[in-house]
Amino acid sequence: MIGRITGKLLETQPPWLVIDVGGLGYELEASMTTLVALPAVGEPVSLYTHLTIRDDAHLLYGFVREQERALFRALIKVNGIGPKLALAILSGMDEDAFVRCVMEDDIKSLTRLPGVGKKTAERLIIEMRDRFPHWQHPDSLPLEGTVGGVASVAARDPLADAEAALVSLGYKPTEASRMLSGLEGEGSTEAIIKAALARRMAG
Repeated sequence: MIGRITGKLLETQPPWLVIDVGGLGYELEASMTTLVALPAVGEPVSLYTHLTIRDDAHLLYGFVREQERALFRALIKVNGIGPKLALAILSGMDEDAFVRCVMEDDIKSLTRLPGVGKKTAERLIIEMRDRFPHWQHPDSLPLEGTVGGVASVAARDPLADAEAALVSLGYKPTEASRMLSGLEGEGSTEAIIKAALARRMAG
């Protein structure tokens, strides 16, 4: 099992990133929460990881905080929640916000997330109450070496990349376009996505 990767950030293309470790480029998929916390391309980075092995692929997921990885692992144990939906949930809200939604039966906030309907939200609330790890708030601070600005993205059209990333998270193209309306001046792809998700959750 690969539990952590430390190396140089080579590339980000939400929801993907590549880390160079001794000349090997590891491709990881990550939530927008992790992507917006990355340093600039070319800088050192260290991420907690989770490896999923399937018949057709070995998939590696990266997390800026161990607490985020713990919640990801708890989510994928819920019936009907796969890695893609788990990342979408983590992209839409942080760990503390998710805990609050579950403990307060906040179905409305959960259904604002892509792919989460009322039945899924109810299932999350019922099953996750007993699955929470011991959350340690000091650990929610970013890892050393991961703070220092939003990652640079080798893309000519940040808005188009942001739309593609939102669609990959499960939002419909028309919904993604509405979420991005008026955000052209936000800057990088990650900044645009963060603003769009914040707008969606404020809904």
